[in-house]
Amino acid sequence: MAESTDLLWVWRHPRAVGAHGRCIGRTDLRVDPRRAKRLAHRVRHCARRQGLPRCVVTSPLQRTAAAGRWLRRWGWRHHIDAALLEMDFGAWDGRQWEHIARSEIDAWCDDFLHHRPGQGESLAQMLQRVAAWSAPPGSCVIGHAGWMLARRWLASGQAPPLKAADWPAAPPHGVCWPLPCAAPAA
Repeated sequence: MAESTDLLWVWRHPRAVGAHGRCIGRTDLRVDPRRAKRLAHRVRHCARRQGLPRCVVTSPLQRTAAAGRWLRRWGWRHHIDAALLEMDFGAWDGRQWEHIARSEIDAWCDDFLHHRPGQGESLAQMLQRVAAWSAPPGSCVIGHAGWMLARRWLASGQAPPLKAADWPAAPPHGVCWPLPCAAPAA
């Protein structure tokens, strides 16, 4: 098992307000401030227990940055990095799933790796972005489900998924995944 300082400690952001039933990638939805504060407490407790530096990295979106701002109030360094953004769903982003044509969703599911949903970002592009991102060992990250899944997938060494059925389910909100600091190339 790797030392705690050889890992990234990545938490999924709290549930966003107004996300239910919507395609949410880069839509900037807020989170309940109490949930953001609870997550910040969990991050702080884990960092203390693992001997990690008091530094957190988030995407610029409110659902990750809100907990980072709590940590900054408590004396942490808070870095914002756009490389941690969720997948870009282009024209789909923020829309109700029921209002996206089934044929468009099927096209994405059938070519899961290369299709660009809503003319946004393909999974292959996202995997490359996630693989290129690096942080100092022992970093605490508050991220998005798609980013976390991509990082874990890359760490597994598996070939990229070609079908949507091969992609794992999203981690629960607030969960922490210790992941390798360096991700293999996509």
